[in-house]
Amino acid sequence: MIDDLWYKNGVIYCLSVGTYMDANGDGVGDFKGMLRRLDYLQGLGITTIWLMPFQPSPGKDDGYDISDYYSVDPRYGTLGDFVEFTHGCRQRGIRVIIDLVVNHTSDQHAWFRAARSSKDSPYRNWYVWADKRPANANKGMVFPGVQKSTWTHDKQAGAWYFHRFYDFQPDLNTSNPLVQAEILKIMGFWIQLGVSGFRMDALPFVIAKKGAKVKKPVEQYDMLRAFREFLQWREGDAIILAEANVLPKTDMEYFGRDGDRMHMMFNFHVNQHLFYALASADSRPLAKALVETRPRPSTAQWGMFLRNHDELDLGRLTSTQRDAVFKAFGPGKEMQLYGRGIRRRLAPMLGGDRRRIELAYSLMCTLPGTPVIRYGDELAMGDDLSLPERNCSRTPMQWSTEQHAGFTGSNRPCMPVIDKGPYGYEHVNAAKQRRDPNSMLNWTERILRMRKEVPEVGWGDFEVIRTRDPAILIIRYDWRNNSVLFVHNLDERPREISFSVGLSGESGELLVNLLSENHSRASARGRHRLLIEGYGYRWYRIGGLDYLLKRTDIDTDPTAEASHPGG
Repeated sequence: MIDDLWYKNGVIYCLSVGTYMDANGDGVGDFKGMLRRLDYLQGLGITTIWLMPFQPSPGKDDGYDISDYYSVDPRYGTLGDFVEFTHGCRQRGIRVIIDLVVNHTSDQHAWFRAARSSKDSPYRNWYVWADKRPANANKGMVFPGVQKSTWTHDKQAGAWYFHRFYDFQPDLNTSNPLVQAEILKIMGFWIQLGVSGFRMDALPFVIAKKGAKVKKPVEQYDMLRAFREFLQWREGDAIILAEANVLPKTDMEYFGRDGDRMHMMFNFHVNQHLFYALASADSRPLAKALVETRPRPSTAQWGMFLRNHDELDLGRLTSTQRDAVFKAFGPGKEMQLYGRGIRRRLAPMLGGDRRRIELAYSLMCTLPGTPVIRYGDELAMGDDLSLPERNCSRTPMQWSTEQHAGFTGSNRPCMPVIDKGPYGYEHVNAAKQRRDPNSMLNWTERILRMRKEVPEVGWGDFEVIRTRDPAILIIRYDWRNNSVLFVHNLDERPREISFSVGLSGESGELLVNLLSENHSRASARGRHRLLIEGYGYRWYRIGGLDYLLKRTDIDTDPTAEASHPGG
């Protein structure tokens, strides 16, 4: 049944093995330590863990420079430790997806070492080469200002090799059928060890044709269907979550018109407009972005997020909008990165204002898709701007007031723990917040539990309810004869608003508040009047709490399937 698509109504939690929990006492997080913390994640309400790379790596790009796809970095443990971890997750009803980083390898990978050794090497064509420096070598850098070129000369090979990212990450020639076959083999290997899917890194680059003669990348979308077909044969309910920061007009190319390509995609378009809405108190561009990304197959889903392990990319905004977000959340040059983004964690971006942090999370949880949370954000952890580039927001998890925040017993943690200022571990840690019923941690647990009790967000169609106030965003979801409605005030000042839920008959007369006892009844004219505080939010179920008795096995709205993937 379509209801069995587990990724449609869960909560995904992104973490790095190396900075989560150290059980071996060597200053580096490991799978044994993560296994011991699974009960914490179960209590938080997490349904899926997304693991950043943990395979062997020189570690020049936080693990995204992989030197062996079929093993575990010895610092993190063994393959046996990994299997114990996935088994422990499965016992607790938690799935595991892992990063699939196949656009490039480390320059220390055995494939690249063989490829550079001889033109006759069977691995030579696994990478992208040119006899002379291509004319476009100074274009298309992913990290402008840090990265100088996309082509580097290799003395041993006597040729130039292509690297979309850093020069120590040579691009794989993903058009080569042998490379494509190897990617499937990698997926099959980890599926066999207990993972439920993959977050596919840099997907537009993976499927693009590469080479010195390629002036404009051409995407090979058929590769996406091959990846999906392989997964369905090996593990029927395994998924691929695509990292693809593309324009809305391209979305269906990744999902597939028939839902036969990617299962999920991160909604970067909405994410960027969400932060503009938070910065400007103007919901209109966000509402437009929601409508633009509305089309998707019934089996597909968006991943909704606030922050992740990379910079907050604002490249899709206009220059005016981008400047407004920079001014509000990253005014200092040390807070910005690559000329297009902000490298901060969420809490310091919002000035540590609990009202604004709750508003942001309430928005993320009620936008159409599945929420994706970055480790530590449930505590409102901070960042360390003295660390280079994106490392400032990749500091160790803050567990307690013990040495190094309880992350490690070693005197030399792999990454500095935040120990000063309002975000230092003595003030912000899981142990302290667990005991405080009003803490950010306990609030997050409650909001995630409620989010899973409103499947209409994950499954249903939505309608943005018009208001005369741009600071107010009202969204209604409909699914199987049930409806929910969410109201958010993006401004710091209180608002009094009047609105109709937009449903016929008597169904819209009563709005039952899901987070408090402050319910609403419509006037004789069918309108609700609401006074909402600055940065306030409301979650309502329309028509009362007998919704389960009213829910149908199919969507009773004849227009729902045509307009959206309800299910």
